[in-house]
Amino acid sequence: MAKTELAVAELIWNIIARKTGNVGKVDFFPQKPAFPFGDGFGKQEEEEQPLERAVPESQGVSSAHLAAFLKELALHENVDIHQVMVVRNGRVICECGFEPYQPGLWHASYSMCKSITGMAVGMLIQEGRLRLQDKVIDLFGSRKNLFNIFRLKDITVEHLLTMTSCVSFNETGIVSGNDWVRGYLESGLVGIAGKNFEYNSMNSYMLSAIITEITGETLMEYLRPRLWEPMGIRRIFWETCPKGITKGGWGLFLCPEDAAKLGMLYLQHGNWKGKQLVPQDWVEASCKRHTDTPSVMSNYGYGYQMWMGGREGSFNYNGMLGQDVLAYPDLNMVVVTNAGSKELFQNCVLLGIVKKYFEEGFEPPAVLPEDLRGQIMLQHVIEELEGRRTGLPVIEKGGWEKRKAVYVRSTLRQNRIRFLNGRIYEMNERQVGLMPLLMQVFHNNFTDGIRKIGFMASGNRLFIHLYEGEERISLEIGFVKAVAANVSFHGEIYRIGTKGEFSTDEDGRMVLKIDFAFLEEACRRKVKLYFNEDSLEAHWDETPGKEVIMEGLDSFTDLGGKMGFLMNTIKESGGIDVFHLLVERTVQPVCTGMEIKPEDKAAGEIRPCI
Repeated sequence: MAKTELAVAELIWNIIARKTGNVGKVDFFPQKPAFPFGDGFGKQEEEEQPLERAVPESQGVSSAHLAAFLKELALHENVDIHQVMVVRNGRVICECGFEPYQPGLWHASYSMCKSITGMAVGMLIQEGRLRLQDKVIDLFGSRKNLFNIFRLKDITVEHLLTMTSCVSFNETGIVSGNDWVRGYLESGLVGIAGKNFEYNSMNSYMLSAIITEITGETLMEYLRPRLWEPMGIRRIFWETCPKGITKGGWGLFLCPEDAAKLGMLYLQHGNWKGKQLVPQDWVEASCKRHTDTPSVMSNYGYGYQMWMGGREGSFNYNGMLGQDVLAYPDLNMVVVTNAGSKELFQNCVLLGIVKKYFEEGFEPPAVLPEDLRGQIMLQHVIEELEGRRTGLPVIEKGGWEKRKAVYVRSTLRQNRIRFLNGRIYEMNERQVGLMPLLMQVFHNNFTDGIRKIGFMASGNRLFIHLYEGEERISLEIGFVKAVAANVSFHGEIYRIGTKGEFSTDEDGRMVLKIDFAFLEEACRRKVKLYFNEDSLEAHWDETPGKEVIMEGLDSFTDLGGKMGFLMNTIKESGGIDVFHLLVERTVQPVCTGMEIKPEDKAAGEIRPCI
């Protein structure tokens, strides 16, 4: 593992040193496409098998109950909820995209997709091509050697499914090179296989690799005729490793409604519209507790690539930072969430709120009397949270004085937009990118650094231009609500919602605060731009960011080997505070820039619009 530990340490140091470009040892190749809106988006085509919509009371759930649920999610600052869908008896009774997150847009699932990988394993076992007790090392016969035969001789497919393989090659190890199967098979153990729960996304990756080894197909290809097509799941994308193997444990972008259908599939014992897609006995085995889990992660245990839930018989396809499919068999209900919370596992604020509304004493009847007032209230709450009720009346509440204040703010904003029109700033520090650091690491897509920041006005609209590497990223800044646009990062397309706000600091400087929400991800990039007479100061941040990254770095002190020794040595010598400070400055950098005078501007880069 020395090579792996060295690669991890080198990547961390390169990031702290603010190196740009491909700072890791893994080859980058663009993968992620733009979300396929198509003509059917918002009004799904029949082939996509959209779920029926129903009034909540017709399915025994109060509209007021759902409205309170949505409002509590929206008000809690640690949740940063993006999308929610509630399904009962196969009907959608509540769906909401929290502005700027568009309802129905696919979202990074992170570890939620592990449960789908588990479904594929069950199918392969049903086909007689794989067994739970098959030894992992035997499935990769061409990679056997004297060392891994001895070390990994007891590890079975079931150990991968239950996260009890105890193989030390984990998520951090993938930065060490392109061959992740080799890294896994050449790794040591951190416990006794089958005895110790050690959550490791590489177990899921290896399940995907096993499917490819046996079938000659990627996991995505294998599932297409067996799961995606029968269920009408068409707007979907799953990343691969450099060797072309579907990642299995992360990297899936999935729409909330399709996630809900996959939850329903297991409530229906693997049956979808009369066709048995996943063997019923596999569904039952997967949803059964096979191993205990640390209380910091969950109190309910782990099955086959999924977590057990708090309500009797419930289970959860769980991904970090708030990506969840919670299934309640006794209620015939599925709750889907996408978010950008700061927490990694089940014991978190977001699921605490879900538990409050759908687990603790929640016993809905089959049907409730119609409640027109409650339904109108729920619709108003959804419209407000989605940003569809932002239009101001001719005279706001408060009369003419309120209207006057709105007019003054609008005039001040227009003056500031005119001030920025055509200005370009040359940045002194060029190591910061628009993509959040967490995303750069996840997608192996590292920034080339922003070298210039410019502005252009068009009437009352303001555009920011970020010159990152050789590309120019142009985004309109919304001031009432975010403006969405697709942006290319080295050929990968991400959708960003941009919203800004002008203010003034204690020194009287004009400040422009901008929130760049990556609408398909958990992450946001934030910046506060402070303007002096001829200079700019940019204070960058990201959420979730510092807390999650620090938690990941602190986990290295629990490792063995050279990496764990190094981190423990730093900690024991008192240097860990300095190290954390360096990381904090990396996640929250401050950059300065000088205005390029008109005579120095390159012709045609930015022309002021009148």
